[in-house]
Amino acid sequence: MSIQARIDSDLKDAMRAKDAAKLGVLRMLKSALKYSAIEKSGADGELDDAEATQVIRKQVKQRQDSIESFEKGGRPELAAKEKEELALLTDYLPQAMSSDELASAVRAAIAETGATSRAQMGAVMKILQAKLAGRADGKTLSQEVQRQLGG
Repeated sequence: MSIQARIDSDLKDAMRAKDAAKLGVLRMLKSALKYSAIEKSGADGELDDAEATQVIRKQVKQRQDSIESFEKGGRPELAAKEKEELALLTDYLPQAMSSDELASAVRAAIAETGATSRAQMGAVMKILQAKLAGRADGKTLSQEVQRQLGG
């Protein structure tokens, strides 16, 4: 089942259960996916799972930024709402890699590119992002690559 089909199914289930919080998040997500599909290839456009995952990651990042802002601004009730939405959104992302898996993937990419310094970090990141496609966020990847390249 594709990510979008799963979201549609969960949306119907949330309607039946009258789960307003989940319904709101899923409607917003469905809208973001549709908007991205239209942007990509017109009104009849469809996203594959990799593209849908990118849209979901973007939504997750927005929630994380909002949570940080609300907590700094002394608005715990709004931060709590965003955390609930974040939890629902992360259910649709692929299983994240463990730190050991990530470290070994970075080692393999460094060996593949022959990188020896941070100057070649871009080549390593390009390979990793293609191979890991959504299983690790860019910030985490970047930190691990820098650490292994002695930066």
